[in-house]
Amino acid sequence: MTSGLCAAIAVGAAGPSRAAAPAPAPPAVPSLSALSWEVMDAGTGQVLAAKAPHRRLPPASTLKTLFAVTLLPRLRQDVVHKATHADLAEVAEGSSLVGVDEGNRYTVADLWRGVFLSSGNDAVHTLAQMNGGLSRTLAQMQATARRIGARDTQVRSPDGFDTAGQFSSAHDLALIAREGFKNPDFRRYMGTKWARFPASGGPDAYGIQNTNRLLVGSHGVAPYPGLIGVKNGYTSRAGSTLVTAATHKGRTVLVTVMNPQEESFNAVYEESRALLDWGFVAAPLRLVHGAGPQRAAARKRAVVAAAAPVAADAGGGLSRHLGAAAALLVLSCVPVLVRKRLRKRRSAR
Repeated sequence: MTSGLCAAIAVGAAGPSRAAAPAPAPPAVPSLSALSWEVMDAGTGQVLAAKAPHRRLPPASTLKTLFAVTLLPRLRQDVVHKATHADLAEVAEGSSLVGVDEGNRYTVADLWRGVFLSSGNDAVHTLAQMNGGLSRTLAQMQATARRIGARDTQVRSPDGFDTAGQFSSAHDLALIAREGFKNPDFRRYMGTKWARFPASGGPDAYGIQNTNRLLVGSHGVAPYPGLIGVKNGYTSRAGSTLVTAATHKGRTVLVTVMNPQEESFNAVYEESRALLDWGFVAAPLRLVHGAGPQRAAARKRAVVAAAAPVAADAGGGLSRHLGAAAALLVLSCVPVLVRKRLRKRRSAR
């Protein structure tokens, strides 16, 4: 360690080196109407930008991501289930449905497609009953939220429908989605655009389409290049909510937008699009200024930079300015520097 510091002092004593050009600053963050939002580098988990990311708001159907993270590992995809009255008894009136009918048979995979594509609360409640009931499922969802650090989230319904005391945050929803990316089933369902769902009373099926407009492109919203998922939502209390992610050149940017105030149902998609665009430009630049290997390199540069003034001050006033310990360090380096200089002179002869 001493020899490394002596080398740094030698560099400083030899004279100033050309400073590296500073990395360009990230572009300005878009001005948005959403009450809360966050942009995260999904690979590193670093938050690149945010507005009120821990503000607790109704999540609407984006909470289905937590439901999926919790239950996907617990239920085999090929299990066939005959829907019962109990499965559908607690589905809230007026909530979104995929069309689960009592007495009809569904695989678990069918039901998950109903959850992710059609945001079907009937599919959610059927899966919850298969998992041992609503109370058990809610407790497991809450435990999952705590395990992954989503501490702004309070679960009261498995499907995200407006329920007193239920809330989440832009940061928590990003954490939940990032956790979901670890599960290949989660990744497959969140990126599925179209599927067939079993019809009632026979072998026929009907088509269902993902309601995430940035994924499929619909209702005047163009699909976003490289989009991989994840989940949208809407209720009267929550407004529009969206968790979405896209991959470009090996980097995945994850964006959460909650309750845009602009009076357009497409606002959540366009504001998410703006943040994705910003994230792909800003992520490489923001990471240079943030954590990881760059921060370690910055610390190393700081040590070298601090060493030059030490060497310059060795002729007088050293102990007064830096203390006795620093003076001893410099003095211990003197023999090393002298030996190096003698070696150079001998080789020159």
